[in-house]
Parts: sequence; structure tokens; C-alpha cells
Amino acid sequence: MISKKLYCMQMKTGQDFIENLKYVEEFVAQCGKDAIVCAPEVVLSGFAYQKMSEASTFSKLATERLLECSAKYKNTLVITMIEEKNKKFFNNLKVFHKGEMIHKQSKNKLFLLGDEQLHFSPGDKEEISIFEIDGIKCAALICFELRFIELWEQIKGADIIFVSAQWAKARKNHFEVLSTALAIANQAFVMASNSANDVMAKGSAIITPYGIVYKNDKKPFVACEVDISETSRMRKYINTNIKIN
Repeated sequence: MISKKLYCMQMKTGQDFIENLKYVEEFVAQCGKDAIVCAPEVVLSGFAYQKMSEASTFSKLATERLLECSAKYKNTLVITMIEEKNKKFFNNLKVFHKGEMIHKQSKNKLFLLGDEQLHFSPGDKEEISIFEIDGIKCAALICFELRFIELWEQIKGADIIFVSAQWAKARKNHFEVLSTALAIANQAFVMASNSANDVMAKGSAIITPYGIVYKNDKKPFVACEVDISETSRMRKYINTNIKIN
């Protein structure tokens, strides 16, 4: 048995970047040692299209503080933030693990309905890859990327898949159905963390390889202690040629 405490945040993002960061830090502190926490997309700043440079500068401070936070509490945080490189802005997902940044990827699939392509540059698709947390194979998708089945194939074999999102109420059912389908198709745990902002869908959930969904839209987070070895058992039980770890 490989037991892990999983937490999906479901918080509102306010106008004050510092207050948003403090909220995340305090939440991570409460989760305890060896916990894995997933935060909603750009949770520290929102999309901040009128303050992109300010958000990028703030991300440097946030990175330092979240590295310290993960080291102090010996746990893991998955979060996305706005960053500038070569005069281009990217929506970067980072994984902070016990004082180190062990993975980074930029959002590849930009959401045209939200005009993301006018503000962000797409990341390299190949960055969407499997990485390890305490020997557990993991992968991540950022919001709109959840809709692309070729990306599901690209991360097959991961035991935990993180989905960090700002998914709107108008398509709440899509978010919930696709997150559950991803868990079933990839026989993996899915940690889907969505914003609780007024126009957002919430729907954050921890979903098992069998498709059992743990969620609660009335709370600011979803938590569950799981046995990661369930992925291997499921892949043996129903063999769809996914590598057994």
C-alpha cells in the first residue's frame, strides 16, 4: 500500500497578489508532511491581462516563498503562474517538492474563447510529460488542455494527473465529465483543482482510477487519502496496455 494525502484547492482569487499567496502558503502549511496539493490555474494573480508585467515580477517572489514553504512543511505543491521570457508571457505550471522545483511546463493549448492567445505564447507540447514525486509517476494538464485526447495519450502511465483550471460555469459539466473520463481512460488518480471565482464552475475533485469521484462544491478544498497502488491493481484487472508501475 502506498498511502498519500491529496488536496485540491477550490479558492477564490482576489485582487491582492500578496493576500492570494498568503492564503496558499497557509493552506499548504495545514496539509502537513508528504501531502500533495494542487491549486487552481493562475491562482495567485488571476489572468491579470492589464497587469501582466506586474504578475510576472510577483511570480519571482512567489516562487521563492513557495520553495521555502514546500521545504518547511516537506510536501508538494502544483501551481501555475504568469511569467515572462524573451518578452513573451507564458502560463507556467510548477511543481514545488520539499524545497525544490522538480518540474515545469508552459500551457500549450491556449483557450481562444478567453483570448488567451492575445496575451500568452504557447509552450512546447513536449514539456507535457511524466515526472516523479516520491517515486510516484505524475503528469499535469492546464485547464483547456483537458479537452485534447492526444495529451491523454502523451501522459499514459502516470499514477496521478493534476488538472489546474479556471473553468467557467457555462461548461461545468464538461469539466466534470472530462476529468472523470481522464481518470478512467488512463486508469489514474486525477486531481482536478478549479477556481471558486463567481463565474467559475468549482467542481474540484479527486477521482480514482475506477472513476469514483470525491468532491464538494461547498468547501474551499477537497481532500482524500488514497492508496496509489490502486492504479497498478486497476491496470491488471482491466488490461488496456497501460504500463504497470
